[in-house]
Amino acid sequence: MQKLSLDKVYNILENFPLLTDYTLKNINGLRSVDNKDGKIKAVIDLPITEKESLDFLKKDIESYMKKNNIDVDVELNSKQAKELNSIKHYIAVMSGKGGVGKSFVSGLLTVYLKRNGYNVGLLDADITGPSIPKMFGIKGNKTRVLEKAILPAFSKNDIKIMSTNLLLPEEDDAVIWRGPLISNVITQFFNDVLWGKLDYLIIDLPPGTSDASLTVLQTPPIDGVVMVFTPQDLANMIVRKAVNMVGKLNKSIIALVENMSYFEQKGSDEKINIFGSSKIEKMKELTDCETGIKLPLNPKFSEYADSGNIEELDYPPFDEFAKKIAELVKNKKYS
Repeated sequence: MQKLSLDKVYNILENFPLLTDYTLKNINGLRSVDNKDGKIKAVIDLPITEKESLDFLKKDIESYMKKNNIDVDVELNSKQAKELNSIKHYIAVMSGKGGVGKSFVSGLLTVYLKRNGYNVGLLDADITGPSIPKMFGIKGNKTRVLEKAILPAFSKNDIKIMSTNLLLPEEDDAVIWRGPLISNVITQFFNDVLWGKLDYLIIDLPPGTSDASLTVLQTPPIDGVVMVFTPQDLANMIVRKAVNMVGKLNKSIIALVENMSYFEQKGSDEKINIFGSSKIEKMKELTDCETGIKLPLNPKFSEYADSGNIEELDYPPFDEFAKKIAELVKNKKYS
């Protein structure tokens, strides 16, 4: 059989509807397709242990291929989620304190990386204050739990999202957990969530320098940290603590976001510094980071986030900012 034909078989198998909203491509389960002695063989890894389930799926996949006039011998293997995941880059979004728009920046960065053609996932590690699902309009329990994996939810534009709010009976249920349990859950999100193949996994950290932040910065191979802050002197004093934490853990701050930096009145070019003069240049000196952006205090931002439509928000300056972050991480152009 010619290579082109094998490629065709591979593509058909990748789109096999394994579960609702999930294909073999989504879970990165298709390992190989070969032609040996005139017989096509496909090797597939799945996060399932029960032999009956595997046998059923083997017959189902082979039957599916026969409907496409292709005879395939399928070998199914049981694997853990972390064995199936292939994540090129991890980016953490951090702030010294809450209320500075860190989750909004995490969501927006994910959206713009996706628009630029990357496969992206978003992990809401702010366990006790998860807001990511609301921004993306995801309600209810949209995840699925298999024997060896938790399947993340999908946004409207196929961004993979995991958050504690997607596991709760009601989205406003309180998560009243102590630090060690929160850290364990975050570790589980890294190891047990089936992210599949991603170019970038964006991690929305909880505010401050807690156990949870420490877990994230020490568990996966973080490529870089995006630090979010506002112009207030108090916020800057606190964010310096987060900056020091990142340095002590030998991680790099690759980009700065000064949120609510200014306000523009309609019909005027004047920028009003509601929360004080910009501190982004001082932060660049402090962090030795050249990449930064000042985001305005814009009611439109809240509108899109609160209505669950952050994927529809159009703010061209952030597009260039996201492209710069992608370039920095891919080429490791930071200290």
